Amino acid sequence: MTAEASTVDTPLKKLVGEKTAKALASHLDLHTAGDLIYHFPRRYDERGEHTDIRALDVGEQVTVLAQVQRTAVRPMRQRRGNLLEVTVGDGSGGTLTLTFFGNQAWRERELRPGRWGMFAGKVTEFRGKRQLNGPEYVLLGDQTDGEAAASEQVEEFAGALIPVYPAAAAVPTWVIARCVRVVLDTVASPEDPLPAPVRASRNLIGLGTALREIHRPSSREDLYRARRRLKWDEAFAVQLTLVRRKHQAAASPARPRPGRTGGLLDAFDARLPYELTSGQRDVGTEIAADLATGHPMHRLLQGEVGSGKTVVALRAMLQVVDAGGQATLLAPTEVLAAQHHRGMLDLLGPLAQAGELGAAEHATRVELVTGSLGAAARRRALAEVASGAAGIVLGTHALLYEGVDFADLGLVVVDEQHRFGVEQRDALRAKAEQPPHVLVMTATPIPRTVAMTVYGDLEISTLSQLPRGRSPIASHVVPAAEKPAFLDRAWRRLCEEVAAGHQAYVVCPRIGDSTSGADEEPPELDDNGRRPPLAVTEVAPLLAEGPLHGLRLGVLHGRLPADEKDAVMRSFAAGDLDVLVATTVVEVGVDVPNATMMVVLDADRFGV
Repeated sequence: MTAEASTVDTPLKKLVGEKTAKALASHLDLHTAGDLIYHFPRRYDERGEHTDIRALDVGEQVTVLAQVQRTAVRPMRQRRGNLLEVTVGDGSGGTLTLTFFGNQAWRERELRPGRWGMFAGKVTEFRGKRQLNGPEYVLLGDQTDGEAAASEQVEEFAGALIPVYPAAAAVPTWVIARCVRVVLDTVASPEDPLPAPVRASRNLIGLGTALREIHRPSSREDLYRARRRLKWDEAFAVQLTLVRRKHQAAASPARPRPGRTGGLLDAFDARLPYELTSGQRDVGTEIAADLATGHPMHRLLQGEVGSGKTVVALRAMLQVVDAGGQATLLAPTEVLAAQHHRGMLDLLGPLAQAGELGAAEHATRVELVTGSLGAAARRRALAEVASGAAGIVLGTHALLYEGVDFADLGLVVVDEQHRFGVEQRDALRAKAEQPPHVLVMTATPIPRTVAMTVYGDLEISTLSQLPRGRSPIASHVVPAAEKPAFLDRAWRRLCEEVAAGHQAYVVCPRIGDSTSGADEEPPELDDNGRRPPLAVTEVAPLLAEGPLHGLRLGVLHGRLPADEKDAVMRSFAAGDLDVLVATTVVEVGVDVPNATMMVVLDADRFGV
């Protein structure tokens, strides 16, 4: 195949050689010219804006632009030969040691003090110093390889901006840059799918120009224009996908689930111990109308914690049950699923006791399906779901498993939608014979423009009111390190709330007491000099013995067995505990109205 005939579909082995193409494929999953063209740099280095070596993390695979400061050769103790140590710096005050084993006198001559280069490898630490062992490197402006090679390096590295690519140990960034240059010089630019009038109206450059400038920018301004065009393409593709999904859903048939006078929903409204807000009534009307149509509802319900989303969702579920169908609610954690189960049983009372003595006339059953259910309880619950006796089914990811079958699934409610992917939502929808209605909820405030981008396939409803009697939330930042007296006052304030009959949360970013996985104990200080994030299992005893001595403390985190988590939450909800020390397992939906205060430790670790 000639260079003129090369396209974005051309295999890389025909352009960069079989050996390099094999490395790109096996380490970076890049197979064609188009794959490589869309493998964009992660950052750009400049001669005057070097990577801050002080910010490197141990274990990180890095590429740094640095200058050789000094070299030293010493004999190795454990084996024959010498060890070459090269100290490089980037002008920020930080240094990095490069180590090369064996007799490599030529490297010492090559890595002369004052030379600039790009060095790639995995950051390790030895005797308190960060280093790269046997790194790959390329020296800038090196003319020892002849005039052609020097010219190539000048073109690649001497410009104002040096692209640094997502790379692998076997395929460093400069190898990727060299391959990109070959592809850009030999492959015709892909056809621009955006018509010229659209590009002009949006002030967007052409696709070919954008792809060239993203890899080989002439200036920061050109790089900005390239990024803007490519970001616009990504956002536009997402929007097209969402609009397509929305139109496909609207064209799909669904079984209408109209409201029924004198049914379960009316009985529930009659026994509600409080009055719905006007926002809840308005959103309820929108949802009721959607459920009554012959096309599946796809609606996002957003509102802050305490705005009453669960009651709105429960009323929609009852309307579906009145119409002869079943409704299910998918929750991200067992704690939240169990809380929904308890809350709905309390709200429904005899309306949730079908088949029992004292059940109401239009009663149904409410079942909970989680991964921690025992074998006997699981068989009983799944039988209730499959027979249709359970009109309302609550659960976690366990609802998605094979073997969970519904008699007539009419409504899927997804709580805390951001915790689930579209695939998980679709997996639950697939358990219905016809596309069911879908209501997704989030307590994370989302600006309308963002919501339209992320949830463009959904209609959007917002609960902006808090139910009567709910107090507004006040937040305060306590600079504990600079003013420890402020932290002491925070603990005293918490004790005052408990003394007034209320409860409180203390939230920590880490569980602690683990030797593996994501909870592995971090080093004493990170590279920025910060201590490890505080852990629940460490903080709880300190509080019990210190500022919260005498209060009833409970501990809750994701590593506890499900029955223990449920017991802790029941105790806290019942008022048997004053303070709950927890991780972000309480982030979504743990609703105890008597808890009036929350202390978030290491709030900066949560992105606050």
